[in-house]
Amino acid sequence: MKSIVQQLREERNLTQTELAKKSGLSLRTIQRIEAGNIPKGFTLNALATVFETEPNKLIPFKEITKPDRAKLINLSSLLGLVIPLGGVIFPLILTYKTKDARNKELGKSIVSVQIIIASVLAGSQIASPFIQKGLSLHFPLFLFPLVFIICLKILVVIANGISLNTKNDLHKALKINYL
Repeated sequence: MKSIVQQLREERNLTQTELAKKSGLSLRTIQRIEAGNIPKGFTLNALATVFETEPNKLIPFKEITKPDRAKLINLSSLLGLVIPLGGVIFPLILTYKTKDARNKELGKSIVSVQIIIASVLAGSQIASPFIQKGLSLHFPLFLFPLVFIICLKILVVIANGISLNTKNDLHKALKINYL
């Protein structure tokens, strides 16, 4: 299936090299876009100028999807506050039952962050009694990391929720995806 950019390029009888020169983009960028990458920002505007069209007409319609499922996945990660590992298990189930590729990718990013948070919480809860005994403290040290992680989890969910509503994307996406 041809990309919109490839169709427009072929209609104008341009080679990829000619389009790269006219747009000021690299040949590799043109090749990536025609292979399925979605142009954004400067690249999108440069191509729209060359093709004398609106930038949003260069984005495939299927890519302009609403992240409604991703919002549900994000919200379900709060179940980790009530059910141990619920912040990973429920979002993971919702992610793998999602058919839309964009929402699935967003869900994987959400679950990856929740895995990190759950791991940090588990590690801190295991280490806190040893640290407490080593420092001869008389108050429950485990409460500090527990409250911190709970607040962090809530802040991450709120930040992602706001970002999904405004930008249709996550607030911060990890460069490494565990799934």
